[in-house]
Amino acid sequence: MIALDQFLKQKRKEANLTQKEFAVRAGVALTVIRKIEQGKVNLNLEKANHLLKMFGHTLAPISIKALNETKD
Repeated sequence: MIALDQFLKQKRKEANLTQKEFAVRAGVALTVIRKIEQGKVNLNLEKANHLLKMFGHTLAPISIKALNETKD
């Protein structure tokens, strides 16, 4: 499983977007992009989903139990 910060940075680079261009297209502040790519842990799920939707993904809560069941 790839971490959010790595995933978004990789996808942004594949799309040839600067952090500023990515922020504008996603409709979030540049600081949001920077914080995510730096691995900050205090993130707003809604803002993270704005970014992920550009690449066809979303984040959603999942229980530890359900996560462990998918590993079996």
